[in-house]
Amino acid sequence: METLAFGYGLIEGPRVDAEDNLYFSDVPNGGVHRRSPDGEISVAIPKRRGVGGIALHVDGGLVVSGRNICHVLDGETRVLFDPVVPGFNDLMADPQGRIYCGTLQSDPFAEGGDRVAGDCYRIELDGSVTHLYGDVALTNGIGFSPDGSQIYHSDTGHQHLICHDIVDDQLVNRRALHHSRAFFPDGLAVDEAGTIWVADFRAGRVLGLSPTGDEIDSIPVPSTAVTSLCFGGADRRDLYIVTADNTDDPSRAGTVFRTRVDVPGVSVGLARI
Repeated sequence: METLAFGYGLIEGPRVDAEDNLYFSDVPNGGVHRRSPDGEISVAIPKRRGVGGIALHVDGGLVVSGRNICHVLDGETRVLFDPVVPGFNDLMADPQGRIYCGTLQSDPFAEGGDRVAGDCYRIELDGSVTHLYGDVALTNGIGFSPDGSQIYHSDTGHQHLICHDIVDDQLVNRRALHHSRAFFPDGLAVDEAGTIWVADFRAGRVLGLSPTGDEIDSIPVPSTAVTSLCFGGADRRDLYIVTADNTDDPSRAGTVFRTRVDVPGVSVGLARI
């Protein structure tokens, strides 16, 4: 487990481009950062707070969440989706280039009490928006099975993954995977074998789940608050893991780790909106 960067707040939204640059956000302190393969870190998007999800755009720049969903390219911001909601968290581009995203209707850091459920939307290629489903207590990571037949969505508030089958571009057969009172699923990524790798917030690990939700593997992380992950590298076997703390050295706070895995991650789509 290699340490690549540290000293941030709650890190989210990791994404790696074709040149092996890693993008990640600092939710409370603001900004999207870019780490180049030589280790240099620069600011890709300054100041923007609450970015929980990042997608690469086919025309360059980044699609990011926060108070809305927008495309930032060369310092210019183009808003893609801006409903009357407190904000958005994680997002994912599908193979067609559409964006799946979840709304936050309650403070994600509030402890106790009932949450106002959020929704999952898809931003279509023509810019229109489709409401897919609701009852997402605390939206987090979104990903697809290798064959594109299933979509997974972390619901931290309900402490399970939401799973749907994708049939004729419709989401059907909603079900809960791996429900547990000790499970706080955050970001997720899927590998080519179909394993769903989930940042297990509060548990100090990345949890490997089968497509039916059974625990089949686990990667320990020197952090309690593991927040998200993504695959990168030329062979997509570099696993980047981001956190909000560092248990080996608490002074390091939010940390970016990298490790090698045996199975490549699924290729992630580019936004085309």
